[in-house]
Amino acid sequence: MKALKWTGIILGCLIVLVVAALFLIPMFVDVEQYKPTIEKMVTDATGRPFRLAGKLHLSLFPWAGIALSDAYLENPPGFDEKDFVSVKSFEVRVKLLPLLSKNVEVKKFVLDSPRIVVIKDKNGKWNWEGLGKGPAAPGKSPETPEKEPTQGMPIGSLAVGQFLVSNGSVLFEDQGTGVKKEIRDFRLELKDVSFDKPIHVALSAMLDTHPVSLTGTVGPVGEDPGKATIPLDMRAEALKKLDVKIRGQIAHAASTPSFNLNLTVAPFSPRKTLEAFGKPFPVVTSDPNALDSLALKAILKGTPSAVSITDGTLSLDSTEIAFSVKAKAFDKPDLSFDLNVNAIDLDRYLPPAGKDEKAKGKKEEPKAKGKPSAVSKPKKADYGPLRRMVLDGRIRIGRLYVKKAKVEELEMKITGRNGVFQLNPLTLNMYQGSLKGNGTFDVKTDTPQTAASLHAKGIQVNPLLKDILQKDFLEGILLAQLAISMQGQDPGMIKRTLNGKGELVFTDGAIKGVNLTDMAQNVKSAFGAGGTSTDTARTDFSELRVPFVAKDGVIQTPGTSMVTPLMRLVVTGKTNLVQETLDFRVEPKGVATLKGKGDTQDRSGIMVPIVVSGTFASPQFRPDLEGIAKQQLDRKLEEVLKDKTKDGGASSKGLVNDLLKKLPFGK
Repeated sequence: MKALKWTGIILGCLIVLVVAALFLIPMFVDVEQYKPTIEKMVTDATGRPFRLAGKLHLSLFPWAGIALSDAYLENPPGFDEKDFVSVKSFEVRVKLLPLLSKNVEVKKFVLDSPRIVVIKDKNGKWNWEGLGKGPAAPGKSPETPEKEPTQGMPIGSLAVGQFLVSNGSVLFEDQGTGVKKEIRDFRLELKDVSFDKPIHVALSAMLDTHPVSLTGTVGPVGEDPGKATIPLDMRAEALKKLDVKIRGQIAHAASTPSFNLNLTVAPFSPRKTLEAFGKPFPVVTSDPNALDSLALKAILKGTPSAVSITDGTLSLDSTEIAFSVKAKAFDKPDLSFDLNVNAIDLDRYLPPAGKDEKAKGKKEEPKAKGKPSAVSKPKKADYGPLRRMVLDGRIRIGRLYVKKAKVEELEMKITGRNGVFQLNPLTLNMYQGSLKGNGTFDVKTDTPQTAASLHAKGIQVNPLLKDILQKDFLEGILLAQLAISMQGQDPGMIKRTLNGKGELVFTDGAIKGVNLTDMAQNVKSAFGAGGTSTDTARTDFSELRVPFVAKDGVIQTPGTSMVTPLMRLVVTGKTNLVQETLDFRVEPKGVATLKGKGDTQDRSGIMVPIVVSGTFASPQFRPDLEGIAKQQLDRKLEEVLKDKTKDGGASSKGLVNDLLKKLPFGK
């Protein structure tokens, strides 16, 4: 018993002595003498000069702590800013006795006025380059330490009373571009820091002169955060205009990381948000009010090898879009998506009309004398990513407005493998009719190849042309079937390589602005002075059939025909898409009466063939005089033969004399 008693007394005395030493050592030991040693250790570790301008403070019991002030880590030579990192003051206090049982209790962790300067000089060099590369010993290369197997967290519990970073700032400067940004008044406070409770996060800062904040909770993180499933509930706000919420969880961060998050972006104005930053909106739209409202909701799930977005809803102005996206094998990548749009007016988001025309209308500045300027070749497209891509998607749009055309119930399926993309099927309704088709886009070579097949029926042509071209020259109902192919990526090559065939059939319509019937029946009134086309002129037809064959940008019309109440017109010729020229001949064949329309008057006279030439921008119509003479000669010859047949025949000489007398110039 006495031995135990004396043992207890001795242990008690030792504990008192240890505690007394822990109290007295900081009072009698001058820690300032260790500043040069600390400065050298940091300098060697970072490869940058480090200095402690303020005083060091040390405490050992009951809280082991250290405090310092005015610490500076310098920039490498050549930068205007002297310091890369600076700290006004830093203090940390940890309780000693719980450390014996691997329990960490932190009374405070306070960092005041940290400042980080990130600079890129005019030569493209960053001031952080080379950080951490201390001087190597002569003749020795730094050795890579062997990784030790992970054994979980080395502590049993964690409790932090105060964790605060305040008055922080980050300066970013790109001396090459002159861009300079600064984050000021940075404040980060963590509360309830432990393994078994949610950690409350409160972060705020000023980006230039604009407030940003991040608040919410993370955790509980568990005793081994790398293997645990960590709940997350955060909210980010910026400029009092942008509000983003993220709720969900992150699992197995250290081994097989995955996440499952609900993302909500409250309605905000992209235009006003950028204006608040003092930045011009990067997109010029024809509607100045477009892109003024945006909201988003979606569920994000993912691992390092795959990501998916489900139950996505995007509100863009007055458009509602439901979508889902899946991506995997990111090196390919392998993408699939499903997109449903209620209604969208794409014209609102296109550049303002007339912008390109104004640019074309500008006079070219005279070129300086001397060497001719080099012709810039169009940049060659890189189709490598498309060749690797695997794509499977579907798009549905209830109502679509594009280039002023009105489309309804559009549906398309897009697939792609090994550089070949299929659009099949494509269906839509427009102007009381429908269109079906499919297409292929092949980029297996550097010259893309495109093929398309379309079938249209019941489409009202006049409102379609009015909306798209703002032209009112054709009426009727369209039935069309065509198959075409082309190569290249620039318009010139596409025109030169256009091939295919098809047929366009217009029924119960009219060509407005020209009266082909008058042209074919009366040369003087149709082609003479005062006989030009008028706004009221029109050529009604019951059917206009246009078969065509395209070869290398030249479109041939082997048998275009138009049936009107008074005649049947046959058109032959070609149009050159590359040169934008026209070369057609319209051959009229008369109809004797308008039977069935209440008109039994005989129709007679010369049927005038019409030659159409010129360009797309300026077509020209003229009578085919050779055709007129031949037609008149054939008619008079027929009349003379009839007369001589009644008279019992005549000599060849008399036949010719009578024929000449019947011609206008023989009278």
